[in-house]
Amino acid sequence: MDTLKKEPLWTKNFIIVSLINFLVILIFYQLMVTIAEYAVEEYHTATSTAGLVSSIFIIGSLIGRLITGRGIVSLGSKKTFKIGLVLFTLTTLAYFIANNLAVLIGLRLLHGISSGVISTATGTVIAQIIPASRRGEGIGYFSMSAVLATAIGPFIGILLLQSFDQFSAIFVFNTILVVICIATSFFLNMDAVNNKVSTGQAPEETKGFSVANYIEPKAVPISLIALLAGFAYSGIMSFLSFYMAEIDLVEAGSLFFLVYSIAILLTRPITGPLMDRKGANIVVYPALILFAAGMVLFSEASTGVMLLASACIIGIGYGNFNSIAQALAIKGVEPRRMGLATSTYYILYDIGLGAGPFLLGALVPLMGYRSLFFSMVPVIIISLVLYWALVGRKERKEALQAGKLMQG
Repeated sequence: MDTLKKEPLWTKNFIIVSLINFLVILIFYQLMVTIAEYAVEEYHTATSTAGLVSSIFIIGSLIGRLITGRGIVSLGSKKTFKIGLVLFTLTTLAYFIANNLAVLIGLRLLHGISSGVISTATGTVIAQIIPASRRGEGIGYFSMSAVLATAIGPFIGILLLQSFDQFSAIFVFNTILVVICIATSFFLNMDAVNNKVSTGQAPEETKGFSVANYIEPKAVPISLIALLAGFAYSGIMSFLSFYMAEIDLVEAGSLFFLVYSIAILLTRPITGPLMDRKGANIVVYPALILFAAGMVLFSEASTGVMLLASACIIGIGYGNFNSIAQALAIKGVEPRRMGLATSTYYILYDIGLGAGPFLLGALVPLMGYRSLFFSMVPVIIISLVLYWALVGRKERKEALQAGKLMQG
């Protein structure tokens, strides 16, 4: 315990990188909830095409994450971070000059790529900044920046639409946010980052085409589990407003993500240190069980109290699983391959979040929302079993060995 206290976590670098991550994700969620409406009103396009304008960002993000893991190995996290921030700034500003639908779709793809680059870079830099003995706690706090952005972004985007007649108000606001990102980055001491590969040349074993150039095998098991969990959660993220209208709980539904975020914010300071002291299993098993229970309650909600109770339970469950899984993805990975491990986790996680709305949306006419959400409970249970088989047993052995060492 004394050792943990001696190693600082809330350093200037940690705060700055977390702030930049928050602002990047805030921009993403503002646009995600408003850009489809912008495409319909500005270019009079069909709703299906407007959906493409919104979702193609996710495809771009996947591309960005795929190339970034390799880029960090080749260029180092410092250069990759700077490149990603510049690209994200330029693509955010470019919305002012997107003068037709084709340009907007292309811009959304490029914006997604730049978002994948900068978010993977920030995840890697933060992993290098955090003391190894406080990794679970540190990544837990860092991921809270994403949680806050997830809750605040849609709220600000909708508020700006209601307050101003022109969509350009959103673009102006996002311009202010990226200027803050750039200005803040000048105070970041990148030389303090534990950047093992910074010579601009990839190690010998990564030259040529190989899956290992783009994917970290050690991160794949927990990332696959995160894919399943993200798939189960994606329906809530995409169809909440439709579900609320159907069950006549629109007013309570407007508070869903707020309650969800508060539940994570209150429990994350407990679960991160708990992982560092006792191992991941003590958090992951209860988290996935709570996620499943919350999804059952969500699918059966008939009152505002039931709905918001499900938001709280899902926040404690899924929200904490997500941060612990991210910490597990880089656990035991060589420092020079942390970028690959981070991108591997986000690639598979984003596939679950991105494919979910498309596949689940096709099932809505056949099943209805209640049955659809209830059908996600077996998916969560499968992810729990897979965690036990692929990760949990190994984690238990390591925790027992660590316990024996401490006793000795």
